[in-house]
Amino acid sequence: MQHLIDRFISYVTIDTESDPNSKSTPSTKKQLVLALMLVEELKAIGLSDVTIDKNGYVMGTLPSNVTEEVPTIGFVSHYDTTPDFTGANVKPQIIENYDGKDIVLNAKENIILSPNYFKDLLLYKGQTLITTDGLTLLGADDKAGITEIVSAMEYLVKHPEVKHGKIRVCFTPDEEIGRGADLFDVEKFGADWAYTMDGSQIGELEYENFNAAAAKITFKGKSVHPGYAKGKMINSMLIANDFINELPKGETPQETKNYEGFFHVHHLNGSIEETILEIIIRDHDAKKFKKRKELIHTITKKFNKKFAKQFGEDIVISEVKDQYYNMKEKVEPVKFIVDLAEKAMKDLGIKPLIKPIRGGTDGCRLSYMGLPCPNIFAGGHNFHGKYEYVPVESMQKAVDVIIKIAELTATTDFSKKTTGKGKKSKKKK
Repeated sequence: MQHLIDRFISYVTIDTESDPNSKSTPSTKKQLVLALMLVEELKAIGLSDVTIDKNGYVMGTLPSNVTEEVPTIGFVSHYDTTPDFTGANVKPQIIENYDGKDIVLNAKENIILSPNYFKDLLLYKGQTLITTDGLTLLGADDKAGITEIVSAMEYLVKHPEVKHGKIRVCFTPDEEIGRGADLFDVEKFGADWAYTMDGSQIGELEYENFNAAAAKITFKGKSVHPGYAKGKMINSMLIANDFINELPKGETPQETKNYEGFFHVHHLNGSIEETILEIIIRDHDAKKFKKRKELIHTITKKFNKKFAKQFGEDIVISEVKDQYYNMKEKVEPVKFIVDLAEKAMKDLGIKPLIKPIRGGTDGCRLSYMGLPCPNIFAGGHNFHGKYEYVPVESMQKAVDVIIKIAELTATTDFSKKTTGKGKKSKKKK
């Protein structure tokens, strides 16, 4: 597994943080450092047709080694890391034969990764963990996925006895800021279906995700001397606070699970004269999702009506924009691609954990762009923060799953199944 560890560390030590305020693609030039490195690595391990376009999308091909025509499948991961927590100067720590006790990430800052709080750690007792040094994120989201895809392709090149059809791989920028699929060329990719390697715990297999929207709400106020403010001052920060209190109680990320949706207040910045509130809206159910968006507008109208006489114009302005939708609608008609991944896991002795994603992946966007794309575990935990870690054994199992899916795709009769391109797969006579 040392080769896997070395590859992963070579990726995570490159800073690829994306920037939501940038208009370019990739949103940061430093992402291209890893992208260009991946181009050379894909060529070195023996893939063909390796390209990087002007937007940083890296693609490559593992040609089929069977004479029959079988579906072309793809594997996708993103190379950017979240701007929510620094990914610069990542210094991974390797914990061999984890003993199930507290892990000191940073003694100086007293930062502890403890199974008393992160109970999933106990699943990996006796295994090798890669953690942060407590000062940065790790970047397993989604450099673990990239590591697994590259390693699986390298294995298949070196082991031609494993039969497989044509396989396409793609590594994308800017997934963490919701733009990973924006400029993905589905036609050029040319796969019947694909899998994102972007899940967490070993065994995860997901083909349902949140419907997602973002709300930006601007509050206008009036600033006057506080000593003479009676009946004159309008404090936009207090109005924003009242707006938040109008949202349903108990429907926040920290109070919901499974299929339960939420409103997530994630940014609040203001002064007396203007406050900007940012909320993300999530729900798996399309009807509930619609109602959540409508509620933002309903509260907005209520506040504007309340202050109409005093202010003379709307003081609350709401913008609600859809971000992505539940891939279930697009994947269910070709559910056999999920069944194929499930069988691959079972054949390898991995218990499939089929559950809804409480978030989104490039795959949900790609599914609506004509490329059905369920999500498979990459192995990491506690993404987007200093407590992030990944068990090496989980990454190795993910490599094995990719290989097994490739093998099953080449040996399964798809003649009665519909591929992602809307055509029945056929075999040469």
